[in-house]
Amino acid sequence: MQTADIRQRWLDFFAERGHTVVPSASLVSDDPTLLFTVAGMVPFVPYLTGLVPAPYPRATSVQKCIRTNDIEEVGKTPRHGTFFQMSGNFSFGDYFKEGAISMAWDLLTTPEDGGGYGFDPNDLWVTVFEDDDEAIELWKSIAGLPEERIQRLGKDTNYWHTGQPGPAGPCSEIFFDRGPAYGADGGPATDDDRYVEIWNLVFMQYLIDDVKSKTDFRIVKELPKKNIDTGMGLERVAFIKQGVDNMYEIDQVRPVLDRAAEISGRRYGANHDDDVRMRVIADHVRSALMLMSDGVSPSNEGRGYILRRLLRRSIRAMRLLGVEGPTFRELFAASRDAMKAAYPEVATDYSHIEQLALGEEETFLRTLTAGTAILDLAVTKTKGSGRGELAGDTAFLLHDTYGFPIELTLEMADEAGLAVDRAAFDTLMTEQRSRAKADAKSKKKVLADLSVYADFRAKGETIFTGYSELTTASTVLGLLVDGRPVPVATAGQTAEVILAETSLYAESGGQAPDQGRIVGDGFELEVLDVQKPIKGLISHTVKVTSGEVGVGVPATTLVDEEYRRGATQAHSGTHLVHAALRQVLGPNAHQSGSFNKAGYLRLDYGWNSALSPETRSEIEEISNAAIRDNLEVVTREMPLDEAKSLGAMALFGEKYGDVVRVVDIGGPWSRELCAGTHVSTSAEVGMINIVGESSVGASNRRVESLVGLDAFRRFASERALVSELTSTLKTRPDQLVDRVGELVTSLKAAEKRIQQFEARALNDRVPALASKAVRTGEVLLVAETVGTLGSGDELRSLALAVRSQLGDAASVVALTAEVGGKPVAIVATSPAAREAGANAGALAKTMANVLGGGGGGKPDLAQGGGSDLGAIPAALDAVRSTLRG
Repeated sequence: MQTADIRQRWLDFFAERGHTVVPSASLVSDDPTLLFTVAGMVPFVPYLTGLVPAPYPRATSVQKCIRTNDIEEVGKTPRHGTFFQMSGNFSFGDYFKEGAISMAWDLLTTPEDGGGYGFDPNDLWVTVFEDDDEAIELWKSIAGLPEERIQRLGKDTNYWHTGQPGPAGPCSEIFFDRGPAYGADGGPATDDDRYVEIWNLVFMQYLIDDVKSKTDFRIVKELPKKNIDTGMGLERVAFIKQGVDNMYEIDQVRPVLDRAAEISGRRYGANHDDDVRMRVIADHVRSALMLMSDGVSPSNEGRGYILRRLLRRSIRAMRLLGVEGPTFRELFAASRDAMKAAYPEVATDYSHIEQLALGEEETFLRTLTAGTAILDLAVTKTKGSGRGELAGDTAFLLHDTYGFPIELTLEMADEAGLAVDRAAFDTLMTEQRSRAKADAKSKKKVLADLSVYADFRAKGETIFTGYSELTTASTVLGLLVDGRPVPVATAGQTAEVILAETSLYAESGGQAPDQGRIVGDGFELEVLDVQKPIKGLISHTVKVTSGEVGVGVPATTLVDEEYRRGATQAHSGTHLVHAALRQVLGPNAHQSGSFNKAGYLRLDYGWNSALSPETRSEIEEISNAAIRDNLEVVTREMPLDEAKSLGAMALFGEKYGDVVRVVDIGGPWSRELCAGTHVSTSAEVGMINIVGESSVGASNRRVESLVGLDAFRRFASERALVSELTSTLKTRPDQLVDRVGELVTSLKAAEKRIQQFEARALNDRVPALASKAVRTGEVLLVAETVGTLGSGDELRSLALAVRSQLGDAASVVALTAEVGGKPVAIVATSPAAREAGANAGALAKTMANVLGGGGGGKPDLAQGGGSDLGAIPAALDAVRSTLRG
């Protein structure tokens, strides 16, 4: 049974039983405490917790998920995958344990020709929470399971909660027995290789608080509405139904594994280590493909760092298979072909995905070259010192700075005949993880408790009127101060205000929030921020500038008209620049992010090279031509599928509802999905002035532009600058570039002549300095200060010339000078002086200590410095004393 068939049977089964089929949410989670959607229930948490009223009594989905906490286990076990699909059915106060158990058993054991999965009931076991007698009796009566195939387990495995105060409950897990060939008899409690968990039923029935750990919490009471949250691992069922040993060999993953084997010339199944590497590649390439299809780009932080790690681990695994060149073009194409039946977007967006993957591969292959040079140097030093173990901090540097996985360092060190101090490396990694966890924990603590919004959201969605009006009469539904509900807020306080209606735009879609005021009888509030803390609710952060505002009173929202005008100009300008980019560069220049506020816009897009000045000017000209043509701007609401059929562009990786807002500028010239505020005609944008273009990561560029009056002001200031320059240089504007070029050429020639004169002057000082050599201890010593010089390099050249002038004698040259207002010291020693025990590095350090700074270097040449110019004579005396000793 193919994975796509298993998926469709799930959705059909529950749809026939009254469940609303909900499409998979993005892998990028809306939950601010999560990087990714880590479980099938994550998109439904607001409904399960009661934070947002559920729009349907029961639902089903097959949710895309990413988990990386067990990334080191990928490829080693049959079931650990970074990307996986979780099939779930959910009840929001509708059916409970009996319904969940009954439907699960029906779907699993109904024959394949009857629409089920056709599992033999004798192969299935269940676990339940140790005190859940009700679930045990239901499994006996509904499924006819004997007592010996129902196992009671504790809170650590069979009790679910979020780790925070809120809903919780026991769960029951269903396991498939793979048979005695895979392990010992005795059920799931004894062996999780033989007994594979395929389905978990969570019975959410209690409210808990005082949560200290997974097993230590207090049950407050039963929930008024009991919920069901279940999850069946699609890949786990697939590898069982397809008769293969693990999830890496199912139809959606195996093609990548086979392609890796073909490229490397290795045979899958011939060598355990190679098999693990091929499974890692198959898993990570598929995971990266799905992440990029949801808009994640490689970077050095957050989600982008996880993606980068997956890609680099794939490259590393291919390298350990003996392949050092690029392979992503073939591997990603194989994964695309395997996944597009279930997720057509991976084919639709593939050109962008491939561009990101190939760009990252090219970058990391260069990084590998640089890191290999560092490793080679460390290996040489280690061997030279007689040690047989590479330092742990070197391995950590390679991992942290160059992205070298430790396995790659171990392999390359082993090839050089060295071990690696793994204990020291692990200690440094543990310290880094501890810092990261502490940082994440501190960030998590400052997040508002979203449950405070539940009562407000229960009263309905906030109505946004700002598309058509700037002033709206409303009612204060709630007030929060310091995250807690209050009846009133008084002058001087900062508070959150929840209104029934508002004309103030909440930050979203890249558009900054509106500025404005909220007024009422006896109070005035300055709006500091407008956000959507939970779906359907708008919250206004305000400062009470006068009076007192209370819950239930009338209030009027007033948008700052000038700011809104600038914001609409910028947002419509973003659409114009995006359309112009694609017209000039082609469809691969796909927007990957944006931000706009009054007078300013920035747009990130997929591209792997800088724009030439000519291309940048062309994009700017096309954008301004669209403004000149006064194109009509039309906004419409329609179903998402209809919008896509019209060619409306979606922001890559953005999440959209079933009904979307389409913004047309000049009809199909620019047609995008967008919930922002816009001008009525393109002429209202005024002007586009592109002021910056830069890189924001591999295969991603950023354009920045001023808009409207801000764009005009920039042009006006540049015009004034040109006018001043032409006046100063006594030339015409059209000759200004040539005139400045002439001046630069003349300046460079003059600087070169000055350098020649200075070098000659320094050389002229060499004989006089050499003549001051005095026998000190066993060497001839020149210890002098030479006044003020332009750079330390000049002082170094002078010291070397003096040393050369002294010939083969055992000589030490110690010179000081003032450079940039600070003392600098250079020490040079001849071979004979070094044989006599003189060390330039030690002498420079001695001088630097006197000068109030630091220094050192090689035995033949070293440098020091400090901050105390008055200590120069003492520093020279210190050299004399040291050499006498």
